[in-house]
Amino acid sequence: MAEMMRLKPEDILKRHDIALRKKEDFRDLYDEAYEFALPQRNLYDGYYEGKVGGAKKMNRVFDATAINSTQRFANRLQSGIFPPQRKWCRLETGPDIPEDRKAEASAALDIYADKMFATLKQSNFDIAMGEFLLDLAVGTAVMMVQPGDDTSPINFIPVPQFLVAFEEGANGQVDNVYRRMRIKGEAIIQQWRDATIPSDLQQKIDQKPTEDFELIEATVFDPKRGDFCYHVIHKESKQELVYRRLKKSPWVVSRYMKVAGEIYGRGPLITALPDIKTLNKTLELVLKNASLAISGVYTAADDGVLNPATVKIIPGAIIPVARNGGPQGESLKPLPRAGDFNVAQIIMGDLRGNIKRILLDESLPPDNMSARSATEVVERMKELSQNLGSAFGRLINETMIPLVSKILQVMDDRGIIDMPLRVNGLEVKVAPVAPLAMAQNMEDVTNVMQFVQMAQGFGPEGQATPKMGEITDYVADKLGIPTRLRNDSAERQYNLQQIAQQAAQVAEQNPEAVPEMLKMAGG
Repeated sequence: MAEMMRLKPEDILKRHDIALRKKEDFRDLYDEAYEFALPQRNLYDGYYEGKVGGAKKMNRVFDATAINSTQRFANRLQSGIFPPQRKWCRLETGPDIPEDRKAEASAALDIYADKMFATLKQSNFDIAMGEFLLDLAVGTAVMMVQPGDDTSPINFIPVPQFLVAFEEGANGQVDNVYRRMRIKGEAIIQQWRDATIPSDLQQKIDQKPTEDFELIEATVFDPKRGDFCYHVIHKESKQELVYRRLKKSPWVVSRYMKVAGEIYGRGPLITALPDIKTLNKTLELVLKNASLAISGVYTAADDGVLNPATVKIIPGAIIPVARNGGPQGESLKPLPRAGDFNVAQIIMGDLRGNIKRILLDESLPPDNMSARSATEVVERMKELSQNLGSAFGRLINETMIPLVSKILQVMDDRGIIDMPLRVNGLEVKVAPVAPLAMAQNMEDVTNVMQFVQMAQGFGPEGQATPKMGEITDYVADKLGIPTRLRNDSAERQYNLQQIAQQAAQVAEQNPEAVPEMLKMAGG
């Protein structure tokens, strides 16, 4: 067995600090995106200064277009890829499974998938995924998959990416994840039952049990053994409280889009940020101009009759001047405004349209239009899938497949399933069946059906070309039909024989009905 690697707490803290410094390169970019589009989830301003609870986070936000469109973007991704309370993937056999065992394996995998989604319905998955996708709109989203209790067997924890720093390993995959935590002293042993608390730290906890302690949670890949080391370290004393060996990392880290040389993602909000800031500033100026138009600003002549120091015009302002025109001028005179901002309405309309297009907030017609047909909805979903581009594939590879793998791992650890599954694409593979994936599958199904129809017009040789049994299985797989609802090859052969026997019996009694019976049997 390979030598066990165990890093010292000092080494882990050093690696965490290095990862955190690399993340600081994105601080200004992420901070602005959260401030103007996700202000309620913004932890960049004042988290470690204790300014988070109940803090006002929208003082500089004047337009809610980006906030609403970001929420709709996350909702649309969730309904298109991870629809709540519905099955969004199938477990299929890979190429390493022998052909004669695939039908049996597929039936078993369907049972596993049913158990997995029954477990998810009892968990907080749908809630956590909504928060996860909101962070993904900025560029990077992080979730932890942990065992739960008897009521909720799996616990999904969406962690704000502000609290997480990570390192990439081979092939650009995220291997090492570090999380900063603040937790009450008395809750440490509740959070980690196997925690070993040194006597000096325990004394501090006993003295101030409700005081927050800053911890660093680290999950580090061991390349020699192929598993993970899990550490919890008290940052101030550099003492290790928890050490575990894990078969798989509990972390799911997804990037919407990634630039070469960077490890953190860039989401559609980063692309829309110039328009968002311009729109916000334009509306701020419009509101200031409207305030001037409503209340006005006045000039007052200090002529000994009117004392500007004692005159108050509310709402408004008085600007003392020597005189208001002429030898003496008026004692009080309105100040002309600098200009009219009516043209700003046109600019803001264009900016709002750009923001909505970038955040995919215009893929369906308004609800007040005529009813949409099923074909139109499918085409709109296909358009949304095309607009997502490479982000759709990254969502499958960095979010869906790791999630399924970790969920099955937790289910195996808790004894919910009988045996572990290797979701590696060779033995077991994950096939998305969510609406966005089905929109792409329908195109494949349409091509196959067109081929069958065209083959029928090529005479006897063309009619004999399609492998109808395999085509039926292919279409059923694309449509996500469970194996238990379909006959296997042996059952199909038996049914064909029964039809042939019925045709033979009918031939004796009514020869004219034989061609129709043979056609039903595929003869």
